Amino acid sequence: MHEGQRDRVERMNRTTAGDTAHRPPGGGPGGLIADTPLDQERRRGVRRMKTLATGMLLAVALVYTLAKWAASSGAGGWTGYVAAAAEAGMVGALADWFAVTALFRRPMGLPIPHTAIIPTKKDQFGSALGEFVGENFLSGDVVRMRLRSVGIAERLGTWLAEPPHADRVTDELATALRGALTVLRDSDVQAVVGEAITRRADAQEIAPGLGKLLAHIVADGGHHRAVDLVCLRAHDWLVEHNESVMDAVTGGAPGWTPRFVDRKVGERVYRELLRFVSEMRDMPAHPARGAVDRFLTDFAEDLQTHTDTRARVERLKREVLGRAEVQDLIASTWASVRSMIVAAAEDERSELRRRARTAILSLGTRMMTDTRLRGKVDGWLEDAAVYVVTTYRDEITSLITETVAGWDAEHTSRKIEAHIGRDLQFIRINGTVVGALAGLVIYTLSRALGG
Repeated sequence: MHEGQRDRVERMNRTTAGDTAHRPPGGGPGGLIADTPLDQERRRGVRRMKTLATGMLLAVALVYTLAKWAASSGAGGWTGYVAAAAEAGMVGALADWFAVTALFRRPMGLPIPHTAIIPTKKDQFGSALGEFVGENFLSGDVVRMRLRSVGIAERLGTWLAEPPHADRVTDELATALRGALTVLRDSDVQAVVGEAITRRADAQEIAPGLGKLLAHIVADGGHHRAVDLVCLRAHDWLVEHNESVMDAVTGGAPGWTPRFVDRKVGERVYRELLRFVSEMRDMPAHPARGAVDRFLTDFAEDLQTHTDTRARVERLKREVLGRAEVQDLIASTWASVRSMIVAAAEDERSELRRRARTAILSLGTRMMTDTRLRGKVDGWLEDAAVYVVTTYRDEITSLITETVAGWDAEHTSRKIEAHIGRDLQFIRINGTVVGALAGLVIYTLSRALGG
């Protein structure tokens, strides 16, 4: 028994000794439950067997008396055999009555040592039971060997491979997912998600990664479509807003120049600007496009190697993340994701549930056919079970010990007697029969050896 478990038992013994007398049978915290109809039927069976065993004791006593009377009346030598058998039967019956009675109460109310064993040793029995369970049922080797012999992975795979079972698991998972998402408060999750994203972004420098990404894009020509789009939109904007361009040019001219000159200059600037944008749009090998490629290549290199550029990107990142609009966007993302997941979990025809069902069926099939996967799953389950029983073995055994210690002693004795008392009465019956036979054999041998 562990030292801590022994201390708990001793404390429980002192507590139980003080309050047992005030606890109603079967009642109170930790007490046994009230008698059930099955318990009452068992007690009636015990009483019937007690009556039978006691009747046999009275029968052999009557036979002994009659045999002695017959012997004193000169009935013959046979009376000695009968009397010896009856006498030994009485001794055996009385001895077994004492032994059986001493388990549950003090025979005839006498304070005989080592009697009423169950009521007085109840707490020790509970402690021994907890220790027995801990050593023989909650040991890592026993649990591992038992789980290995069961073959949980193969059975689970066979069960999951059945479509109705996969549907049931999918439904249960969907219900659990909906329940979990409903219980979670949006404000708490949003705060956690926002903090996690912000902390991860602060801890990770993004400039080198952006530089590598940009370098790959430029090397593969992936930016050409973006340049095409910019040129196209710039050309369309110039066509639609030619007057705005003209006004901008003429508005910046000196006040002493004539109007028509400003107008001519504005028209020339507009035509040149429109021609430049059109050529850049239509000519993939335009020098300006090459300049854009070189600029992007140099910028990608600076993002990876230039200290000042990387520092500016980090400052910009912190400024963007610190803006209230960005934090609100991060927080609102959870609400959108939650609504989407809940809707998908509730819809039996959703892609989420279809994929979950397919994955469950596939997992079941693999567990049926893949020996390595079954071995891994069985190993995980064994390790988890061994961890639980070895980590919480003392708590489990102390639950048994403390529960038994909290039971009412008298009621516990009556409960146990109701369950095993009928079989114990057969000990009294067997003691009467065996005692009588033994007495007869001994008397016969003594007569034969004595002449």
